[in-house]
Amino acid sequence: MASHIVGYPRMGPKRELKFALESFWDKKSSAEDLQKVAADLRSSIWKQMSDAGIKYIPSNTFSYYDQVLDATSMLGAVPPRYGWNGGEIGFDTYFSMARGNASVPAMEMTKWFDTNYHFIVPELGPDVNFSYASHKAVDEYKEAKALGVNTVPVLIGPVSYLLLSKPAKGVEKTFSLLSLLPKILPIYKEVISELKAAGASWIQFDEPTLVLDLDSHKLQAFTAAYDDLESTLSGLNVLIETYFADLTAEAYKTLIGLKGVTAYGLDLVRGAQTLDLVKSNFPKGKYLFAGVVDGRNIWANDLAASFSTLKELEAVVGKENLVVSTSCSLLHTAVDLVNETKLDDEIKSWLAFAAQKVVEVNALAKALAGQKDEAFFSANAAAQASRKSSPRVTNEAVQKAAAALKGSDHRRATNVSARLDAQQKKLNLPILPTTTIGSFPQTLELRRVRREFKANKISEDDYIKAIKEEIKKVVDLQEELDIDVLVHGEPERNDMVEYFGEQLSGFAFTVNGWVQSYGSRCVKPPIIYGDVSRPKPMTVFWSSTAQSMTARPMKGMLTGPVTILNWSFVRNDQPRFETCYQIALAIKDEVEDLEKASINVIQIDEAALREGLPLRKSEHAFYLKWAVHSFRITNCGVQDTTQIHTHMCYSNFNDIIHSIIDMDADVITIENSRSDEKLLSVFREGVKYGAGIGPGVYDIHSPRIPSTEEIADRINKMLAVLETNILWVNPDCGLKTRKYAEVKPALNNMVAAAKLLRTQLASAK
Repeated sequence: MASHIVGYPRMGPKRELKFALESFWDKKSSAEDLQKVAADLRSSIWKQMSDAGIKYIPSNTFSYYDQVLDATSMLGAVPPRYGWNGGEIGFDTYFSMARGNASVPAMEMTKWFDTNYHFIVPELGPDVNFSYASHKAVDEYKEAKALGVNTVPVLIGPVSYLLLSKPAKGVEKTFSLLSLLPKILPIYKEVISELKAAGASWIQFDEPTLVLDLDSHKLQAFTAAYDDLESTLSGLNVLIETYFADLTAEAYKTLIGLKGVTAYGLDLVRGAQTLDLVKSNFPKGKYLFAGVVDGRNIWANDLAASFSTLKELEAVVGKENLVVSTSCSLLHTAVDLVNETKLDDEIKSWLAFAAQKVVEVNALAKALAGQKDEAFFSANAAAQASRKSSPRVTNEAVQKAAAALKGSDHRRATNVSARLDAQQKKLNLPILPTTTIGSFPQTLELRRVRREFKANKISEDDYIKAIKEEIKKVVDLQEELDIDVLVHGEPERNDMVEYFGEQLSGFAFTVNGWVQSYGSRCVKPPIIYGDVSRPKPMTVFWSSTAQSMTARPMKGMLTGPVTILNWSFVRNDQPRFETCYQIALAIKDEVEDLEKASINVIQIDEAALREGLPLRKSEHAFYLKWAVHSFRITNCGVQDTTQIHTHMCYSNFNDIIHSIIDMDADVITIENSRSDEKLLSVFREGVKYGAGIGPGVYDIHSPRIPSTEEIADRINKMLAVLETNILWVNPDCGLKTRKYAEVKPALNNMVAAAKLLRTQLASAK
């Protein structure tokens, strides 16, 4: 019985790739240094899977930034602004597309389906001259082969690539991206031919868009694409991989009807209903790559349950045609549980990171082949039972409080217009008030202080003194720049979700449980294993300290319940909304304590609200109902004069704008500039928004410093569709990933642009 892994984490067990990338970007190391780190990581990943007994090992899932950007490079689809003149795409062009450079902005970045991973959105149009411009897929296949590992090269499928793209600037929004299929398929044919010549016997096309709600025209594009590729694919075994949700009956019918395809990869964790489609109709002689090991979470697989599912499938597809697989790429999990030295043994026994999931996949495959490891299965069953019965998982008081939430929609008593009037009397802000999103640059010195405090190398008094000094520096800088509503810069926080999780009960933490979010940016999601509550105030001390340093309003900075949920590894033994309501009650306690401490502006970030939207439209309403309700729970008890902000970033918000309005925040700051001001289109189309709103005026994920004129132009575009009295001026997102040398001039230009517009508006009266 065979085994397969869809994809594997790239960063390395100790984030080796992250540090190599940042060293290269800072010009502290060479391209050769970066390539050597990458090659060592790839080699160790392939060896690990080979040693574990995996038969179908992927290649070309490694990336220096993002796999969709890799496909853009392969197709030579470089936007003209990057000045690429043909030939093999090198690091300069590649990273300019991802991060921008001193003269041009980066391409748009958005969420990869409903995950916290981000991808670089291709910009396409009728005039793009596609060409085979990156041989990475073939090079990595050859590299693995030279190491004695015959891999399955992985490509983003041609139809998913186009469906994940957007019309380039200046191209009609109605332009059919699928009309480009005949232009990109010749390049796919070149890549396939080179892989065949290099000795590949299998190829994997990731076509995850098959799980979306697709009309017949889009489904027909899959049929047309693989019809066209059929002769080129002859002689290869072809796997079409789908993940993250069920397939509709129409999509499943399209998938199993594709010509030249040998095998189908299905997510049977998040797509459990697809099982019924397989049982009712599976093509004879084809392979099923059954994704029974969860690639999105860190809980140990229930091996007995998975084995039972696989035995059912074996009866349908045949013993020789069933391959045990992960539900999706393991990119979305932490790397290796072996590196966790501080988790207690009980919780550790409940978990499986990527390395352990590889072992689980192979153990299930061997069990199906009649070589069941009884000791391994027995230990797994004991861990499953321990988790179900552990008293640390359940808190009856929390469950009772969450159950009592039913029957109320938890809205503030006064409408937003009246609240904004009351808040303005108290805050006395100018028109176009300026603010930032929360974090300021995390310097090496600051990271050292936090690290040494956690390691007990400095005292708590020394730590508090150092953090206070950092807050004072950030406050003084904002006053010097003349920003209207200040933040304390979050120097005490390495990560916005981890920081709160560490102070809430029901959470566990890892030392090296890093997961890639985009580029070199890694997050360390907390693990929610039990009922959630807040034992004591979490941010009041720091917010009060910061407010004491200035007469200007200081924002209290919190992470909202939906974002904490979506950016954590969440328990899978109860519905997600129940866990979210528990977190909402904990944040509500914190909001009310901040208000008592005279913090008059409180930001409750819901950066990940859109991210959690189910991929199926039929499931949207239920999710949005409980997600928006959770946010309202957090602040339903505050006074009218307390201004509640929220923040969202790097997703497409236009389709949920009415739910955003229903959150009933006083002010929302929202990413706008990197997505080419796509957000503003909803207001042009007539959506009325009466609360305060700050569409971002510059992209903080690029080192590029925007000019005053550029920012003023952006603000003018906003003023064309939004009322002057509700518009705020702010960056797209927090500033922690930037350097002060970039932040100071960018914020200076932002404030100057706001003042320029205020003067112009005053003189126009």
